[in-house]
Amino acid sequence: MASRGYFSVLLDAFVLAALATSAFSQLSPSYYDYSCPNALSTIKSVVEAAVQKERRMGASLLRLHFHDCFVNGCDGSILLDSTSAIDSEKNARPNFQSARGFEVVDEIKQAVDQACGKPVVSCADILAVAARDSVVAEATVCGVVAGESTLAIFDASATVCGIVAGESMRRIECYH
Repeated sequence: MASRGYFSVLLDAFVLAALATSAFSQLSPSYYDYSCPNALSTIKSVVEAAVQKERRMGASLLRLHFHDCFVNGCDGSILLDSTSAIDSEKNARPNFQSARGFEVVDEIKQAVDQACGKPVVSCADILAVAARDSVVAEATVCGVVAGESTLAIFDASATVCGIVAGESMRRIECYH
């Protein structure tokens, strides 16, 4: 009976410690504000340059983040090279010779480490922020016109950006 009481106290202490730890480890968009204030802007500038150079790179960076999160969570493990000890996600059948953008992530990591003065930004965070910024960099939308069952998105490079909407349509402004 005494061992059951000891186990209960031990379990309660473990649960309390786990809850206390999780309460202080919440995600925050301002996480790097003090350790590396230029981290996010550095990631954004490298992503924008990569998307400007090759338009498909935005989708490739988003796909890298998706595939990283798909297997065992968003941990940056898709960036690991295979060794004799591990089979990398990078070379897994769904990703082999189809996942791309690794060189852009390497460029981002190098630029961020230089901007921060040391490696403080995790590869998982770089993938997440690069995915976000790549979607924004790709967004050249000037507006969206929505009807009852129709949605049309128009590219900013289109010759006609001012769309005349019918009675059953309304204009929704977007940003880029």
